[in-house]
Amino acid sequence: MYQGQLSCVEGSLLKVRSMRWCARGVEAAAAGTGFFGRLPAATTLRSLAILIALRRVAAGALAGAALVGLAVSARAAETLPLTELAKPGRVLMLRHASAPGTGDPPNFRLGDCATQRNLDAAGRAQAAELGARLAQAGVTQAKVYSSQWCRCLETARLLKLGPPTELPALNSFFGRPQDREPNLVALRKVLAGLPVDGPPVVLVTHQVTISGITGYGAASGGGALLELNGTGAPRVLGRIQPN
Repeated sequence: MYQGQLSCVEGSLLKVRSMRWCARGVEAAAAGTGFFGRLPAATTLRSLAILIALRRVAAGALAGAALVGLAVSARAAETLPLTELAKPGRVLMLRHASAPGTGDPPNFRLGDCATQRNLDAAGRAQAAELGARLAQAGVTQAKVYSSQWCRCLETARLLKLGPPTELPALNSFFGRPQDREPNLVALRKVLAGLPVDGPPVVLVTHQVTISGITGYGAASGGGALLELNGTGAPRVLGRIQPN
């Protein structure tokens, strides 16, 4: 049984949950119970030493993960100027402008805006104003991709950065959990293929998509700035606040 303990320890060094699982087993074995069985007296002290080591490594790993999480949260919460988008290899994941309501009507159909939740007058003004702010920041042209939803396509056009290209990977999966992973996998492939030193890219999409890529959402007309790195997990630089 002691050899089984060692295998458990060796196989779990990089997995905090496994380390905690092994630690509980070693502790139970030292007491004469549990899935490792009773330990011989000669190995009890050594097993307790393994237990202590496991707990220390697991605690250190958890603390490190917490620090990384705090750093990511702090970076994601930072509001950045729009001039950041003018730098090479930058991507703005933008949530469509204001469109009152949640989700879409039951009779929703792609390509039929009358069946969808659309921008209101305030949303159209918001999108146009963001386009003007981007121009003032030096971003007058960009490669623009959009969800196929009408509120996203209208937002993209009102930015006046160039004609939008429909990209199904940016489509909403709100209320469609079966579409979440396929959409995000496809979008990560697109992000991985964008040049790291290329011109600005704007992805007009939905709150659930932004959250799926960055780990946090965005208000209507707001978004997240990313730095491309040749992978499907670009670096999150911070937020762009809505008008």
